[in-house]
Amino acid sequence: MDNNNVITCGQTLTVVAHRIMPEDLNEHGTLFGGGTLSLVDREASLAALRVSKAPIVTAKIDHINFIRPMDLSVSLNLESYVSGFGHRSIEVFTKIIGEDLRTGKRFLAFTCFVTFVVENPTGKIGFDHLIPENDEQNSICDGYQKRVIRRKQDRQDLNNLSNHININRAY
Repeated sequence: MDNNNVITCGQTLTVVAHRIMPEDLNEHGTLFGGGTLSLVDREASLAALRVSKAPIVTAKIDHINFIRPMDLSVSLNLESYVSGFGHRSIEVFTKIIGEDLRTGKRFLAFTCFVTFVVENPTGKIGFDHLIPENDEQNSICDGYQKRVIRRKQDRQDLNNLSNHININRAY
């Protein structure tokens, strides 16, 4: 295996800490989900760009799990890394770890996968192999092919459903 065509999950890792402010909250006083997804999309793209080395677009965010709410007493610690890739697509796993600012206790608050696609239709990923480096990464990367198959089925189901969706004005 040519080491020039190999990248580790760690080489794609993106880490960001974010202090939750009042403008980040919803009407329940917890972190607004839409803002979370925006932050995830932005930061996960950096991990994908470390593999693509070319412009990418977000294709899908799935397996979204809001596990535990976060409020003003919590800092948000987001970690993203590439968990698989094909010819033009790149899957990024993202987790958010909350840290209670009063006690220092950490907890898993959120997980998801984001799929990006190299924008150029003739473009391709410059790496042949992704190497996980710890138990978490092994577990996440091991499920990549199953998620790819599921996404293909989801796309087919969506295409079938789209034939029945009315796009005429309802008003």
